[in-house]
Amino acid sequence: MSILGLKKIDFYIIKKFLGTYFFAIVIIISIAVVFDVSEKVEDFIEKSAPFKAIVLDYYLNFIPYFANLFSSLFTFVAVIFFTSKMAYNTEIIAILSSGVSFKRMMYPYFVSAFIIGLLSFLLMAYIIPPANQTRLDFTYKFIKNPVRNDEKNIHRQIEPGVFIYMQRYNVTNDIGYKFSIEKFEDGILKSKLISDYAKWDSTKAKWSVKNYYIRDIDGITEVISKGAFIDTTLNLRPEEFKRMSKFTETMTLPQLNKFIDQQKMQGADNVVELLVDKYQRVAYPFSTFILTLIGVALSSRKVRGGIGMHIGFGLMLSFSYILFMQFSTMFAISGSLNPLFAVWLPNLVYAIISIFLYRIAPK
Repeated sequence: MSILGLKKIDFYIIKKFLGTYFFAIVIIISIAVVFDVSEKVEDFIEKSAPFKAIVLDYYLNFIPYFANLFSSLFTFVAVIFFTSKMAYNTEIIAILSSGVSFKRMMYPYFVSAFIIGLLSFLLMAYIIPPANQTRLDFTYKFIKNPVRNDEKNIHRQIEPGVFIYMQRYNVTNDIGYKFSIEKFEDGILKSKLISDYAKWDSTKAKWSVKNYYIRDIDGITEVISKGAFIDTTLNLRPEEFKRMSKFTETMTLPQLNKFIDQQKMQGADNVVELLVDKYQRVAYPFSTFILTLIGVALSSRKVRGGIGMHIGFGLMLSFSYILFMQFSTMFAISGSLNPLFAVWLPNLVYAIISIFLYRIAPK
């Protein structure tokens, strides 16, 4: 009894596809690990990193991250490589001559692409984020400090009607400079605190505000008070300003959705970047189908130049897709494009290219 209508030839193609894909991943990751070890071995020795932590906390979590990062490229190379070999061994001609249409021949390719795409989505949405947390914790401890805050003129809504502002935040000393708090009721300003800076007091779990003055406004009446020091409790923690490099990579999809809602409420200026990250977790796995179709259409016929010509042209097209993705997301972050449209634009363009190549391939 066949599974999902798959026949013997379908399993043959799926085995070739997935086998070549995972073999390519193993080869590239092995090379990447060797180069990474040679680059970081001095840090490991200097910081006395335990061998067990290096293997289990860093490299065991580095491998799925790196593999998924280039999953689309591996998919494309795998399709080009084994389909070209089938074409030059006249296997493609034999399959089509047996009465199998080109459209039907694509079925096992798309089954394989679905497996890879689903695996990529699960990795990006649920598996890699906690692995990244462990890997980045190791990096923070034994390699470098990735904590940073590059924000300027920080505005946050910390609760309904309560807004804070600081010119910049020092993550080393937990100090926010040119700090202010505004409280509104029904859109009317009721109170405003302005100070030189606010420092987090970890022993009291409060913010210590220095050199402040407060305007309390009640209709036309205004009361001003000032002082050198005051403690205040706010719905704000210093961790919110201490972000590891690429910190959203440590969030699962549900956590990222919750964080985006929180940042929207606070009026943060990084919402677009967060939305780009969110949409990429679906768009990137979907590109597996597009690149698979392009790969089959390009490599299913013999051309002058052999397999090398297929692989060369395929790599050029694959890298152009990755470059296009980078450019479109940059336009989204700059505010020129809607984030959803920017992320899916490369898929839309290359889907059109893939359909065109697919239509001319049987000829």
